Amino acid sequence: MTTPPGARLLVGRWDDASLTDKLLEPVQRPAPASRAVLLVTGLGAAMLFATMGYVFVTGIGVFGNNIPVAWGFPIINFVWWIGIGHAGTFISAILLLLEQPWRSSLNRIAEGMTLFAVMQAGLYPILHLGRPWFAYWLVPYPSTMSMWPQFMSALTWDMAAISTYFTISLLFWYQGLVPDLAAARDRAQSDRARRIYGLFALGWRNSAWHWRHWRRSQLLLAGLATPLVLSVHSIVSMDFATSKLPGWHSMIFPPYFVAGAIFSGFAMVLTLVIPLRRLYRLKAVLTPRHLDLLAKLTLVTSLVVSYSYASEFFIAWYGGVEYEKYTLLTERPFGPYATGFWIMIVCNVFVPQLLWSRRVRASTVALWVISILVNVGMWFERFVLIVTSQRADFLPSSFGEYTPSLIDWMVFAGTISFFLFLFTLLIRFVPFVPIAENKEQLH
Repeated sequence: MTTPPGARLLVGRWDDASLTDKLLEPVQRPAPASRAVLLVTGLGAAMLFATMGYVFVTGIGVFGNNIPVAWGFPIINFVWWIGIGHAGTFISAILLLLEQPWRSSLNRIAEGMTLFAVMQAGLYPILHLGRPWFAYWLVPYPSTMSMWPQFMSALTWDMAAISTYFTISLLFWYQGLVPDLAAARDRAQSDRARRIYGLFALGWRNSAWHWRHWRRSQLLLAGLATPLVLSVHSIVSMDFATSKLPGWHSMIFPPYFVAGAIFSGFAMVLTLVIPLRRLYRLKAVLTPRHLDLLAKLTLVTSLVVSYSYASEFFIAWYGGVEYEKYTLLTERPFGPYATGFWIMIVCNVFVPQLLWSRRVRASTVALWVISILVNVGMWFERFVLIVTSQRADFLPSSFGEYTPSLIDWMVFAGTISFFLFLFTLLIRFVPFVPIAENKEQLH
C-alpha cells in the first residue's frame, strides 16, 4: 500500500490506538517537572494580580510614563504580546486552507499560545486607562445616557481588534479540540475526569455526521480567522501611523507590523515546542522536519522584517523631512537608546541569517537560542519604536527621557509568568498535540 505524503511526517510505525495512547500520555501521566513549573509560574501570576491591584488603587502614576513619553511599557508590551499570537492563527488557519499536513502536530500548541498571548495583551489597555473600572465604556453599545465611545480613539480600535481576534481564536481552538476531548473521555482514569471531558466533548460519538459538520465548521472558522492575521496587527499599527510624530507617521506600518508579528510568533512557537518535545519524548510526532519548516518560515519573515527596516530608513532619507531623518537616522542608531536599536538589528536581522545553514536548523539548541534572541529583538523593536518617537519630536525644548519603573517590570514579568502558567495548564489537561488530525495522516 502506498504511504500518503502526510504520514511521512510521523516517524516510526503507528496505529490508531498506539498514537492515541502516546498523545494522551502527557495528560494521563504528566511530567514531574510540570508541578514545579506550575508552582513557579503560579507565584509569578499571583505577583501580577497583586501588582495590578496596587496599580488600580494607587493609579498609573506608578508607571514610568511621563511627558513626553506618555506611552511606555503598557503599549510596548501590548504590541509585543499581540504580535506573538499571530503565528498561531497563521499555522492553524492559513496552513489549513493551504492543505499543509505538517501543521497537524503544531496547531494546538500555536493556538494555545495565541489565546494566552492575547489575554496578556488585553490586560495592558485596561491598565493604561487610568480608571480601569470604566473599561466597558470602550465597548460600542448604546447606554441610557446616549454616550458612545470615542471612535477616533486608538483604544476603541484596540478593543475591537482584541475582542474579535480572541473570540475567533477561542472558537477555532475549542472546535478543533472536541474530538480529542472525546478520546480523553473514553480513556479517562476516573469517573470525575470522564464526566468533565464528556461535558466539554459535547456528546461527540465519532459518527460520520459529526465529522462532516466538524470539517465544515473548521473550514468556516479558518476562513474567518485568516483575514484577522492581516487586520488585527494592521489596526494596532494604526495606533501609531495615524499620528503626526516623526518615525510613526508611515504608510508602511500595516505590512511592517504584520510581518514582525508573524516573525515573533514563529520564534515563540519554536521556543515552546523544543522543550516540550524533549520533556514528553515526542520526537516521533514533533519531528526534525517540523522544526526545519518552522525555522525556514522564521527566516523568511526575518527577511521581510529586514526589508521593512531598510525601507523605513530609505524613506526617511529620500523623503527629505528633517524631523523624520533625525528620528530614524540619528536618534535611533546614535541617541540615548541606541543600545536597544542595535540589539534589535542584531537579533532580528543578523541572527536569523544563521538559519540558512541546514546544520543550524538541525540543532535544537541553536534553534532554541535563536528563537529566544528573536523575541528579545522584537521586544526591543517595540521599545525603540515607541520611546524614541515620543522622546524627541519637533521641539528640542520638549525632549525628555524615559525610564521604566519597578512596577512596569513587575507587570511585564508577571504577564510572562501568567502566560507560562496558562500554557502549562493547557498541556496538563488537554492533548497539546492533536490526536484526530495526526491519526488522519495514517490513513
